[in-house]
Amino acid sequence: MKPIFQKLYLFAAFIVCFGLNNGLYAGTGSEVVLKIKKSPDFEVEGDGSPTHWGITEWVDLPQRNTTHGSYTTKVKVLYSETGIYFLFDCEDKKLTSAMKADNMNLYKEDVVEVFLWTDEGFPVYFEYELSPLNYELPIIIPNNKGRFFGWLPWRYEGGRKTRHSTSAKGGAKESGAAVTGWMAEFFIPYKLLAPLKNVPPKPGTRWRANMYRIDYDEGMATFSWQETEKTFHDYKNFGTFVFE
Repeated sequence: MKPIFQKLYLFAAFIVCFGLNNGLYAGTGSEVVLKIKKSPDFEVEGDGSPTHWGITEWVDLPQRNTTHGSYTTKVKVLYSETGIYFLFDCEDKKLTSAMKADNMNLYKEDVVEVFLWTDEGFPVYFEYELSPLNYELPIIIPNNKGRFFGWLPWRYEGGRKTRHSTSAKGGAKESGAAVTGWMAEFFIPYKLLAPLKNVPPKPGTRWRANMYRIDYDEGMATFSWQETEKTFHDYKNFGTFVFE
């Protein structure tokens, strides 16, 4: 084996072993599994300050195109008796976010997104979007062989509502602001996911899922945990959450 290939092989082996030894990834073949640790419930602050986040590790969201250089994006995930928590940390230079209302086409500006497909036998999943300005879009998606459309929740109140908060780093949390990055922290209650199957999860429960970011500094740059084909709604290429 030539020295350069030997070094690449050893580096790849190190990355795989690191992920396995830290309990982040498991699975066989091409399946990618993220183990989700359980936590007591806590309040989201928008900046990752709750100490509960310390029990789990960051997961990278690779940038899938290069319209404007390279930014880092990483995410943490936890679950509790009542819902599932996400924390996104997004490197950025400008907050391209002007929409100031919920339930808009947030994906046309800077945004983070989560897709939760709780039952592989039923092609319906939950999609959640959150902008840097803390506006949200929670929708259920029926996907009939690539034909899909989102439906907003009914009676979106009380224990069915999400909790969400965002913060900017190195600048103001306002449209067009120069920043060094931004964070999004949110909680999705299981009550909102009704009547999807496999909810709430128990230890050993498996959900298919994916996590995304879109940035618009110079054109559209996309980031995703698992790479999909043509659209974020390519649910067959989602990864797998396993709840510990």
